[in-house]
Formats: sequence, structure tokens, C-alpha cells
Amino acid sequence: MATPSPRFASIPRPHTYYSASLDDDIAWPVLEGDHSADVVVIGGGFTGVNTALELAERGHSVVLVEANRVGWGQSGRNGGQVTGSLSGEGELRKQWKSRLGAELDDFIWWLRWHGQDVIAARVARHGIACDLKRGHIHAAMKPAHMAELEETFAQGCARGMGDDLVLLDAAGVRDHLESPLYCGGLLNTRNMHLHPLKLCLGEAKAAERLGVRIFEGSAVLDIVHGSRPQVVTAHGRVTAAQVMIAGDVYHKLERRRLSGLIFPAVGGIVTTAPLGDVAKAINPHDLAVYDCRFVLDYYRLTADGRLLFGGGANYSGRESRSFADELRPAIEATFPRLKGVKIDHAWSCAMGIVINRAPQLGKLADNVWVAQGYSGHGVATSHVVAEVMAEAISGTMERFDVFAALKPVRLPLGDRLGNPLLVLGMHWYRLLENLR
Repeated sequence: MATPSPRFASIPRPHTYYSASLDDDIAWPVLEGDHSADVVVIGGGFTGVNTALELAERGHSVVLVEANRVGWGQSGRNGGQVTGSLSGEGELRKQWKSRLGAELDDFIWWLRWHGQDVIAARVARHGIACDLKRGHIHAAMKPAHMAELEETFAQGCARGMGDDLVLLDAAGVRDHLESPLYCGGLLNTRNMHLHPLKLCLGEAKAAERLGVRIFEGSAVLDIVHGSRPQVVTAHGRVTAAQVMIAGDVYHKLERRRLSGLIFPAVGGIVTTAPLGDVAKAINPHDLAVYDCRFVLDYYRLTADGRLLFGGGANYSGRESRSFADELRPAIEATFPRLKGVKIDHAWSCAMGIVINRAPQLGKLADNVWVAQGYSGHGVATSHVVAEVMAEAISGTMERFDVFAALKPVRLPLGDRLGNPLLVLGMHWYRLLENLR
């Protein structure tokens, strides 16, 4: 009897520059029937894919299930900047001070920079073509910003990054960017930028080559707890020794334990039409950039010479009517030469925002794990977290226990009150920005 052909879900990718520029948009089948594995991972973004890959490298059998498409959420729609930015560092320092003591600074430094090393090694090892380039400017818009960058520069030099860092004055920034906005900046050649959807899909293909079974269009309806928990979808189930939830803000699983912890903020990104020689004029060294404000703009050039520009975020959780209209004034203020430039792509995606900005890693049962909440700084951090989760699931708990000790902020009635409180919080941060 012939084996039935696998069924594929007809789920189109969101229209973004990234989806439009894919060379090979691989699709994986829908989960059907009964399966078993050592670990089942829920979520096909950076955290889920890389946890599955790390587990497979350690010899585990793994099934990954994704409700939509691999890389469908923020992992495949972000600004593509891989930097040492770390969400919630102040909170991490406060909560980890007594636990880590003299090791605190080293652990924070590792968390800041290990993700770049993981990504660069993974791209090289698996031959992932994702437009990876090095070079980034953290741009100052006022003297107070410049003072912060000088402190960062001194810290980096003390940590052996002196060859990667150059502190720029206003004229130095103008040598790198044709923009009137900045009074200085910090050039960092350790930071990177890339095509995030190509990276996520390349990592998924690498995981599959190592034996990970990947299923798309397979939203999880329930997790049945027990000594061997089951993950149930509309057309199948997976029985495993361990379950890892990596859906971030996109799932509604385990609400008794997870409600009120993470909330969606909608960010917008656009790309212009190809700029030709103008791309070289406005950004001659092909650098990624973001500024020092609490609510910042960020941008870079794509491989085909477009300006990819993102900024602001709608903390109400609602979609904007037109990110192109909202972001055009910022583009034209940043690069006056681009006044009236054609915008070819505009898209949005929900980021998982945590009230205290600290990533949330934990266990919901002895064999059910969760990792979420990068608050807009997840490209590098997700790769670090995936390594930590794979270590823990494999039995090495030391680094996981450091993260799991963080006390999250849970809001009563949080699924209803969380986003209004985020809006109030961002008004507060804007006020602080005006005062510094």
C-alpha cells in the first residue's frame, strides 16, 4: 500500500520585503496522526528553531510544530540587526546581583554578545545565505546620548573590544551617514545585520538535516500533562518526554500560568524602492543604525540597495492604518535626499513585551518548559536562550536556573490591562527622553 502524500497548509506568508526576496521558500507538511519524540517544540521562530537544532546536535529526537509558517512572526519580520543591545539590563542586574555576585558583570557581558558568536558560527557551519554583514552605528541625537556612548565605549575597550569600536563625533558620523540628525555615535564592527527570514529558514533546514521533524499549519490546541505529555493539534498529536513552548506572544496556551506576563506591541517597517547610487551616498559603508532614544528609529540597506526603515511601536497592540505614512517623515528627516522616495513594502508584526523587560524562562511542570519575552531585542538574545533551554532540557541546569530565578511582573487581568499600561509607560519614557 502506497504511503499517503503529506498535506501542506495553504498559509501565505505576510507580505514583507523579506518574503518577497526569498530565493527558496520551503514548506513543511501539516502534522497528521500520532508521533513520538524525546522533545516537542512549539513555535517556529528563532527560539523554537534553534532550541530544536541545539537539541538535535545533542542527540535528541525532536518534533517542531508551528501554527503558521516557520519564521512567520517577529523572527521573520524584524529589522535584521544583530547587536549587543539587551532588554531590561537594569532589572537583570537588580535581580541577579545577590545570586551572581562578582560574576554578574561577566554573565551580563556573555548574554550581550554570545548571540552574535552563535549566529556567525551557525551561518558559516551550515552555509546559510542570509546577507550577513558586519557594522553598526549607535547614533546620538543629543549630548546626553553621547555621554552614554562614551561610557559604553570605555566598557567595551576594558573588555577587549577596542579593535571593534570607534567613537565618532558629529563629523565622524557624517563620514558614514548623509544625515543631519546626529551629534555623534559609536561604530561597532562586531554587530551585524542580515535577512532574518533567510536566517530562520536556513536554521530550520539545518535542524531538519539533523533529524528534526518540522510541521507547519499545525496550531497546538492543548498540552496534555503527564509523565509523557502530549501536544495535540487539529489533525494529530505528539507524545514526548519533554515539551518546550516557544511561541512568545502568538499563542494562548497554558493561560493559568502564563496570562498577564507578556503583551503585544506592534512595530512597523518599510522598504523603499531600490535606491541605486543613492544608497552608496547616504550609507557608504553599508552600516546598520539605530539611535539612542527610548522610542527609537532603526534602519539599514538591503542587499539590493533599498533603505529598510523601522521606528516607533504601537503599544496598544492594534495595527496601524499605514506604517508607510507614519514612517515617511522620519525617513525624510533622517535622509533629506530621500524626500518623496517610493516605498515598495510596508509591514508590521507583534513584539512580545514584558513589563520589566526581563526575558522569561521557566518550567510549567517537570517536563514542560517555556521561553519568551525579548521586548524587541530578540535576534541575538533568542539564540542565547535557545542554547540555555537545550542545555536545561538535556540536564544541565546551571544557566537556566539563573534565568528562572528572575521574578516576572504579572498583571491582574493582564490580558485586558497590559496594553493600556504599556501605553502609559511609553508616555513616561518619552517624558524622560525630553528631560535627559
